[in-house]
Amino acid sequence: MLPATTLEDAQRLLVRLKERELTLATAESCTGGLIAAALTAIPGYSTIMLAGYVTYSNEAKTRMLGVPAPLIEAVGAVSEPVARQMAEGAARDSGAAVAVSCTGIAGPTGGSPEKPVGLVHLACVLRGRPTLAEHHIFPGDRTAIRAATVAAAFALIRRALESNA
Repeated sequence: MLPATTLEDAQRLLVRLKERELTLATAESCTGGLIAAALTAIPGYSTIMLAGYVTYSNEAKTRMLGVPAPLIEAVGAVSEPVARQMAEGAARDSGAAVAVSCTGIAGPTGGSPEKPVGLVHLACVLRGRPTLAEHHIFPGDRTAIRAATVAAAFALIRRALESNA
């Protein structure tokens, strides 16, 4: 079940995207499709949501989104360059005007001193604009980290739209 605030954010985002006649795609790893699920829980997203990619494995990131395997080997899947490539690949493959991506470590295992549990990289591309990227280290358990990632993805999309208002 998604929190009411997440659904309200998704509704507000739908209105903004529709007003600007923009289409959307998602590319998700650590959230396993939660961003797309939150968006498509709102009636009306079928008019703007073109695709949702769940690329949990490195091979899927390469095959579906065109993230170069040597890049993943060099910097790791949980990194800003990979998040950027994921968003850009989703936009390119789907034809969407806006694409958002996330890759991270939701835990409870899998972290390291360099990349702790809770580390999430996000990116958002808006056609014709530079790709925005950010990272966070979210506290809490797996559920909290994934929920925080969805909220951060919505905020990043809003930021991209505001930068091109």
